[in-house]
Amino acid sequence: MSDGPGPAQAPAAPRAPVSRPVLSLALASMIEDVGAHSGGVYLLRPDEPVLEMAVMAGMPRAFAAPWERVGLSAPIPVAQAVRERRVVWVGGEEEMARRYPRIAVVLPYPFALAALPVATADRVYGAVFVTWPGTHPPELSAWERKALTSDCERLALRLARAEEEKRPLGPEADLLANAGSVVASTLGSVEAARLVARLPFGLMSLDLNGRMAFVNPAAAELLGRPVAELMGTLPWVSVPWLNDPMYEDRYRAALISQQVTSFVALRPPGDWLSFRMYPSTTGLSVHVSPARAVAEMARGTPRPGPGPSRLVAISQVLSLAGALTEAVGVQDVVQLVADEIAPAVGGQALLVLGSQGGRLHVLGHRGYPDPHVVERFDGLPLSERTPGAHVLTSGVPAFFDSREQLERLYPCHRTSPDGFAAWAYVPLIASGRPVGTWVLAFAERHVFLAEERAVLTSLGGLIAQALERALLYDAEHRLAQGLQESLLPHTLAPPPGIEAAARYLPATQGMEIGGDFYDLVPSRPLAAAVIGDVQGHNVTAAALMGQIRTGVRAYTTVGQAPEEVMGSTNRLLIDLGTDLFASCLYLRLDPARGRAVMARAGHPPPLLRRPDGRVRVLDLAGGPLLGIDSGAVYPTTEVSLAPGSVLALYTDGLVESPGMDIEDALVDLGALFAEIGHRPLEDLADELVRHSVAARERVDDMAVLLLRAHDG
Repeated sequence: MSDGPGPAQAPAAPRAPVSRPVLSLALASMIEDVGAHSGGVYLLRPDEPVLEMAVMAGMPRAFAAPWERVGLSAPIPVAQAVRERRVVWVGGEEEMARRYPRIAVVLPYPFALAALPVATADRVYGAVFVTWPGTHPPELSAWERKALTSDCERLALRLARAEEEKRPLGPEADLLANAGSVVASTLGSVEAARLVARLPFGLMSLDLNGRMAFVNPAAAELLGRPVAELMGTLPWVSVPWLNDPMYEDRYRAALISQQVTSFVALRPPGDWLSFRMYPSTTGLSVHVSPARAVAEMARGTPRPGPGPSRLVAISQVLSLAGALTEAVGVQDVVQLVADEIAPAVGGQALLVLGSQGGRLHVLGHRGYPDPHVVERFDGLPLSERTPGAHVLTSGVPAFFDSREQLERLYPCHRTSPDGFAAWAYVPLIASGRPVGTWVLAFAERHVFLAEERAVLTSLGGLIAQALERALLYDAEHRLAQGLQESLLPHTLAPPPGIEAAARYLPATQGMEIGGDFYDLVPSRPLAAAVIGDVQGHNVTAAALMGQIRTGVRAYTTVGQAPEEVMGSTNRLLIDLGTDLFASCLYLRLDPARGRAVMARAGHPPPLLRRPDGRVRVLDLAGGPLLGIDSGAVYPTTEVSLAPGSVLALYTDGLVESPGMDIEDALVDLGALFAEIGHRPLEDLADELVRHSVAARERVDDMAVLLLRAHDG
């Protein structure tokens, strides 16, 4: 570089610096390093938990249309990679269908995918995904994992450097492929064209976007259009009888799977043509030839349609429908609409309204700077002149391109603006009746075209079905919780010299209700403690649990010894005529003498933490589960309970988890108990539950009862 212009040069006019396509180059390098055939880079928005696609390579952007914007909580590989800060690998079509069904619905083709976070030690910038054909081995190799991880780390450093230099990086032009190899000589190119032109069957070349880059005369004749009119067009656009999403789907399948794909199409009035596509990373070669008409295929005759964008719209609807099937409760539906649907259609905020007792109720909202503006709708009569109430009662959607339009019809909005400039009010109608209103708000003026209104209204139908299921689930859940709470003790009344704390967590599957129970019976002269687990986690198990708990209290109150209480409860369960069994651990507490007498019926052994901090599993004598043998005997064991000792009684839901050995879980629980057993009992109960692997997965309900002896 010189320090200034030379003598024969005029000073150069200042020019804006030319920015290098950092994301595109990094993505191309990753794809080349691991032999992938496509990929994309997402950047994390600074103002909301959303990943936005910045560049894609090797495939048309339309293939990823449903995932242009992805919420961080979405069950999508790139979002999971960011959430968990790790490589997410999907080894093929079956694994994709099992783990990410909404992607498999839209892209039901054989391919493998890896997603990785783009992050430094203290900042996440986005995510990357790359794909391979379905022939890739089912596992990601160590060298592929290392190469991709290193590339993502380098990209994160570049993004960090760009941020420090105040030149934030944004979307870049997509990279489809190199133009292809250059023919060695002009003579060779001419001769190759002549050779192809003489062939009696049709040959075409499609680029990665599906446009025809070459058509020989035989193919043009078969398609019924001149070569000049076909060049640069999409076959399913320029050839009317190919205008069917199925044919575009075959092209997509060939590109994504990188496998030879074929289809047969009817050329009116009755000629059948065979299309065979040979894919590569630069496009497709297509062989076209006559095929015999098959009578059974007449039902598949292509019908006229709106064109190439239709499949993309179908893909988006399929993806969102698949996502909504995963929603359980009302808040799940609201969160999913916020994460998946609102970003996909460009909305910045949403509100879901329902009705009860002739009044509006706010079921959930996201994106509003001031939540109080939204909450003012809660409790308004349906007769109130508001767009939300009118749309809910009439079932007719309303679209407002600007604030002026909204305020002209609904002056009430002038007094409490929500900060947005355009709105879509869509009725949520399920089973022929309105169940709510979906409100989508836009930060700027927004003209709702007829096609967009139709899409939003259709999405409203999908949301309504999910919301109807969620409302029913929430009602059942509230009923189950009320039943469970009524069957467990509201407070614990330990005797002098004993401190107690308890926790109960329902299973995360089913109705979140179960048969685990605990109790502390303040009988005289000695109090008693009990913990048990009735088989199953449903209403029947909960009801039986309530009967067992009542029986234990009654037998304790009349003064039965521990072994008698267990025997009586066993016979009670058998007399009830149920097919369910129960495990149980019963203690008669004597803190004044520093001891406890225990009887056990097939229940996990308790843990005892001694005053010196050592923990041991108590090896108690015991009998069979309650409800099996009316003549069963339940021997007792006396255990020392010196001041400072802590007993941990628990049900198997705390330590049993799929794929984990129960002995390992007990060892881990004992180690944690030894480490933190000195803490206040309430904190200790929380920590034991929080750190349990089984508690995190919660395939079963669980109960924990802690007892600490101290000087009375």
